[in-house]
Amino acid sequence: MFKDLVALTKPRIIRLNLIAAFGGFWVASHWHIDWWLLAWMLLGTTLTMAAACVFNNYWDRDFDTKMARTQDRALPQGRLKPSFVLGYSIVLGVLGLGILYVLVNPLSFWLGLLGMFVYGVVYTIWLKRSSTWSTSVGGISGAMPPVIGYCAVTNEVDAGAWILFALLFLWQPPHFWSLTIRRVEEYRAAGFPVLPVVKGILRTKWQMIPYIALLLVASILLYTYDYVGIFYLVLSVVIVGAWLLHAISGLRAKDTDKWAKMDFLFSVNYLMVMFLVMILDTNGV
Repeated sequence: MFKDLVALTKPRIIRLNLIAAFGGFWVASHWHIDWWLLAWMLLGTTLTMAAACVFNNYWDRDFDTKMARTQDRALPQGRLKPSFVLGYSIVLGVLGLGILYVLVNPLSFWLGLLGMFVYGVVYTIWLKRSSTWSTSVGGISGAMPPVIGYCAVTNEVDAGAWILFALLFLWQPPHFWSLTIRRVEEYRAAGFPVLPVVKGILRTKWQMIPYIALLLVASILLYTYDYVGIFYLVLSVVIVGAWLLHAISGLRAKDTDKWAKMDFLFSVNYLMVMFLVMILDTNGV
């Protein structure tokens, strides 16, 4: 049961987003770290994200029976009752938002609540089953962790917060689309109107390109506004530039599955590497 409770929170997603939240906090702190504030921010953010992910599992339990990669989850297999999972989500959400409000600051609470609402209501309940816009709009919730981390320190939404938001918001659609391209038939069979299913794989490849190009711009702006140093700038330009070229090459790729797998690896490694470099190359004051 414990393994199922952990799996419901989608720990891989949480791990990636915690790196982003940590990066946002570090950038705003300029190496002057309030360790207790950092710990409470990470805990509150973790619980808030976990609540949203558990609710997503609860709501999608019927669709999860239709896809090979989700059929073994606790709800489709009947190992946990839906009412229990819903209660589990509510408890996690109350704890996470409570920690953000009381032990971090009210702004972090509102950002966390916004992320939960977009992911749980706008994305999961509404758009995921009805529109190809689900991926882009759902990116709003996925972009909250670094903003929460940043605003935990600054207690305001300024240029730094918006740039960090842009980094995660622009990263998510091409990251997700590279996955859906590989599993397009599973999504089609399950009835999810993701972009490759509705508009086709070639259209999806074209749509990935502007997101990655704008991600390059956002990376440069983080340096321009003096949040990070030259090392971050050079590395981000190289990595995102390489990712952009690879995305463009996909327009003529003969082996789409192989191309999509490599593109997915580009996206995952980009997020981990660039936020670690962002932390190490944060400018002091």
